[in-house]
Amino acid sequence: MDKIVKDARSALADVVKDGMTLMCGGFGLCGIPQVLIVALRDLGVKNLTVISNNAGVDGGGLGLLLETRQIRKMVSSYVGENKLFEQQYLSGELELEFNPQGTLAERIRAGGAGIPAFFTKTGVGTIIAEGKELREFDGATYVMERALTADVSLVHAWKGDTEGNLVYRKTARNFNPMMAAAGKVTVAEVEHLVPAGEIDPDGIHTPGIFIHSIVHTPNIVKAIEKRTTRPPAAA
Repeated sequence: MDKIVKDARSALADVVKDGMTLMCGGFGLCGIPQVLIVALRDLGVKNLTVISNNAGVDGGGLGLLLETRQIRKMVSSYVGENKLFEQQYLSGELELEFNPQGTLAERIRAGGAGIPAFFTKTGVGTIIAEGKELREFDGATYVMERALTADVSLVHAWKGDTEGNLVYRKTARNFNPMMAAAGKVTVAEVEHLVPAGEIDPDGIHTPGIFIHSIVHTPNIVKAIEKRTTRPPAAA
């Protein structure tokens, strides 16, 4: 089954609407579905709850949706690179559900696996555990965390075939695979599109059964969150 859609706007137009919960893959600016984020901005949907490792940066990633006030709530583990996020949160304009990073990853993985909740030591004795169930296991206290799912997941893959089988590259594999499984509908942007059957089955990270549609996005410009260079050696 060919799942290719001509462009990002067409892929999202019939699946996103106001008030939805979205997952957005990537780690910092690495492996983010940047073309789909721009299409989401241009479609103008609002009051979104967005589950993502981070909130992008000012002028990039999910920061584009903060600029247009389309995000109502963020469920994240790291938000320190975005001044606009800070301003909106401190003013009460933006809600935040803050998670330890491993807890966020496991909540998403559990959602994709059909596991409704799990217990973890992380956060016990902190504000993370306030209002949540605590339980003793083998003499230690654990806090219960609920799984996360989304109406729509947006992911970015390095390679994919026409049936939706995906391969992620390096750091982009941190959150994209689990988010692809945890969305009721998952839309993927793919840098290198190949015919079905060309990807070694043992190398597939996300099977095509999880993918609703694909947008081919070759030659995208990948932003660098923080550029660090070494001073030139003395002559």
